[in-house]
Amino acid sequence: MLIGRIRDADGVHWVDRDRSLLEDPFAALAAGRAPAVSGPRIEGEQLPAVDPTVIVGIAQNGPSHPSPVQAWLKSPRTVVASGTEVVLRRDAGAAVAEGEICVVMGAATAGLTVENAHEYVLGITAVNDLSSPDRSEADPRNFESKSGVGYTPLGTWIDTDAGIDDVVLTVAVDGVRVAETGSRELPMTIRECLAYVALWTPLGPGDLVMTGAPHSQAPVGPGQTVTIRVAGVELVTPLV
Repeated sequence: MLIGRIRDADGVHWVDRDRSLLEDPFAALAAGRAPAVSGPRIEGEQLPAVDPTVIVGIAQNGPSHPSPVQAWLKSPRTVVASGTEVVLRRDAGAAVAEGEICVVMGAATAGLTVENAHEYVLGITAVNDLSSPDRSEADPRNFESKSGVGYTPLGTWIDTDAGIDDVVLTVAVDGVRVAETGSRELPMTIRECLAYVALWTPLGPGDLVMTGAPHSQAPVGPGQTVTIRVAGVELVTPLV
């Protein structure tokens, strides 16, 4: 199912695709079931899929690198919802959109392994890891190259049925498809990425793991619109 968040005068609520109120999906996952409808349809502002405490980015390294996978952190304050205009930095060189499969964690990661990783996942959404690759030479830690107001556009829906083993990803710029790929093109599987992250740091419900860009990068500039589709989630980002 597709689940998301809406804010109205009474606060922030979980909803299904029809915008009917849902119970807390993290509590439902802990109980081993899908979130149940708990109220009527509501109207309001569609928010990013989650409000994460931690965002982990994955660097999918080549065979010559001493580590096949690495992780880095991105500020949760850079998250914006689909449809939000993002002002590209003018002081960081060229801009690149990176379409990525984003894992929404559903539970604390203590005990997570390659084999059981799916049990800790609430679902999948789309993320645009906007980047300034020219900064990478001076800043290998990705702080400057991945920073910027609104530089983490996030889908407004979570696909709880997508799984983590075979997820389709497409990227289009101004309506022209520039990438058609998916999780099977990642050098390290999503399961392996999650197990690596869990080995080194704890994550919890609502935290995000951006799993890397499997040949899904595209140079972009002001005036263009990037559309990323991951499983059943579409993410649209107008750039200015």
